[in-house]
Amino acid sequence: MTRRARWVPLLLLVTLLEGCSLPSWVPLFGKSTPPVAQAPTPPPKQPTAPLISVGSPSTVDQEDVLDRVICIVNNDAITLFELDEAEAYYLYETKEARPAPDARAALRDRLLQRMIENRLQLQQAERERIGIDDVEMNEQMADIMKKMNVKNEVELEQAVRRQGVTVESIKKRVRDQLMVDRVRRRRVNLRVTVTEGEIDRYVQQNREKLETGLTFEARHILFLPDPNRGEDGWQEAQKRAGEVYEKILAGGDFADLAREYSQDGSGKDGGSLGVLKRGELAPEIEKAILDLSAGETSSPFRSQVGYHLFKLDSKESLSGEGLTQARNQIRDILLREKLQVRLKEWLAEIRQRAIIDMRL
Repeated sequence: MTRRARWVPLLLLVTLLEGCSLPSWVPLFGKSTPPVAQAPTPPPKQPTAPLISVGSPSTVDQEDVLDRVICIVNNDAITLFELDEAEAYYLYETKEARPAPDARAALRDRLLQRMIENRLQLQQAERERIGIDDVEMNEQMADIMKKMNVKNEVELEQAVRRQGVTVESIKKRVRDQLMVDRVRRRRVNLRVTVTEGEIDRYVQQNREKLETGLTFEARHILFLPDPNRGEDGWQEAQKRAGEVYEKILAGGDFADLAREYSQDGSGKDGGSLGVLKRGELAPEIEKAILDLSAGETSSPFRSQVGYHLFKLDSKESLSGEGLTQARNQIRDILLREKLQVRLKEWLAEIRQRAIIDMRL
């Protein structure tokens, strides 16, 4: 079976490794470097054709016969076979068709850069003597066996061999990915914090957005103008609204007055608009209601329909438990943003110190 023929069976296994808490962009095959096979000495008068074509036959050296080193990261090689595997895995994961030549070249370049970053992180983990103990590895392997519905490593070996993979190669990939996670926690996660002051500023700057989805309950009384009287009809509607408003200020019950005077269908329900989420009403009407305090009634308000009296029964706000939940969410948002920035800076630092020899 050729190397390319093994790509598809290999992809059947990669989805089993999703439980390793890994960033989706880190290539699964980033560290597993197959040895560069040397071509056997061909029999006399029987030239050997390369399995991977890389230029004219006259320029193909022994390294190109079975594979090709396309990049050296410090003293660590990345091969063409690894890049091919990473591309195949990406296309499998995204369900995309193989792109056109120009787009494919750009994709392969992005994948190679990610593989370089992954290799640098593994090297940093090795320098810091980061190791993965047997307990953690056993937990990860047990999770893989559970997903594959096998009981032990013997059955796992039998299952993966049919896909062209060995249990040892799976263990190596899992261990490498766990090492990347661990070195990131040490070099990135533990160096990022979010202060209460930063959360306060976020709340102040994004209060309107944070309040989207909060609910409120309100009532209204509608006074319609006579459409046949023009502006006089509007003035008459305003007058009636003012008279009812005076009754409310004198202690009249809003719901009772809504049943008596409202020209809206909600009048029979005491003017109740029910439970509303912010954003459901016209912005100018919602603002007129939410500017009120709970239990307060607005003065006559003119809309495109007529004159209204609004009463706010209750509204949710960023306070108490709701504010606590919002602040926890904000903390997570700010932490993710800071982690992304710190990770980018750290990767740039270790890349700047590295010796990277691009051969592709």
